[in-house]
Order: sequence, then C-alpha cells, then structure tokens
Amino acid sequence: MTTWSQNKVGCILLEKKLAQPFKKGDKRTQKPAWDTEKCTKCALCYLYCPDAAIRMRQDGFYEEDDTYCKGCGICARECWFGAITMTEER
Repeated sequence: MTTWSQNKVGCILLEKKLAQPFKKGDKRTQKPAWDTEKCTKCALCYLYCPDAAIRMRQDGFYEEDDTYCKGCGICARECWFGAITMTEER
C-alpha cells in the first residue's frame, strides 16, 4: 500500500483556501469530531478537505474551522484509522 506522500501530484493549487470566501451558512447538518486516541496526525483529512476547513492545532492534532466546514464528511471517509466521525450539528 502506498502512502499519500508517494502519490503523484495531479494538480497544483496556486492559492490556498480557495473556498474561504464561502462560509458554511446554516445548512450544515453534521460536523466532524476527532478521536485523538486513534488519530496518527497523518494530515489526510487536511489534504482531502475541499474547503480547506481543517487546521492543525498547537498539539499537532487537527480540527475543523467551524466558519468554513460544510459537513460534507470527506475527512471522515478518507481517514484510514477511523479517527473522525460525523456528529449531528447542534
């Protein structure tokens, strides 16, 4: 099995956080929750987030930026270790 760092680059983004002008609004029904016991800090969630709504905390773990996360669940689906679950938005 290859790791994400061994994959060939498919595109190059000239600007980071291209979706940042588009805030989530009030349509989100789910949000990601990280289990730090399972998280290996591999950054796959950060890399796959289409809205660049995941940021690294001071301790090296990741969290969603509540302003921009739309609750799509891609981070949870791409996490190899099951460290992210989608929880109901309150």
